[in-house]
Amino acid sequence: MPDSHDIVIAEAKDRAGASLFPVIPSPDRTEGATATRVCLISLSGELFAIDLRHIREVFEVDSVTPVPGMPRALAGVVNLRGMVVPLLDLRAMLGLSVTGPVPKFGVVIQHGSHQMGVLVDEVPEIRTVYTDEFLAAPATGAIEKPFVSSILRVEDRMSGVVEVPTLLAYVQSER
Repeated sequence: MPDSHDIVIAEAKDRAGASLFPVIPSPDRTEGATATRVCLISLSGELFAIDLRHIREVFEVDSVTPVPGMPRALAGVVNLRGMVVPLLDLRAMLGLSVTGPVPKFGVVIQHGSHQMGVLVDEVPEIRTVYTDEFLAAPATGAIEKPFVSSILRVEDRMSGVVEVPTLLAYVQSER
């Protein structure tokens, strides 16, 4: 029986096109290796990973309504099936370029009772990763990217791991 994450991803595939979410089989690991599933997201050409347990859904962004007086990182709100969801633009918070087109997808992240949408360019895949694929985040980038806890090796690329609890706590404190 599919779990709730598989259902969310299946719905996102229907909306965004099946080729957007290729399922990559993970190699067998040695006994005792800890596995977790992550959602890879693309922002301004950079790859980031979010623990799949913090992803509620992926949706296509039709329009964003700006809200006066909100923190700069909040792009506005979206109407998601009758529910108003604040939408965060992580690009500036992560030191990425904010020029170019506005991202066309959103990912609803949650931790406890807090949830928020995050603008993303695309969601290239969901994958299972293992503890030996993580590296410590460099100390030099910690100030610019305080929400990136570690680095994940994805084939020949490096991907920052976004810590959803830290990110949501920060955004809540800015309101």
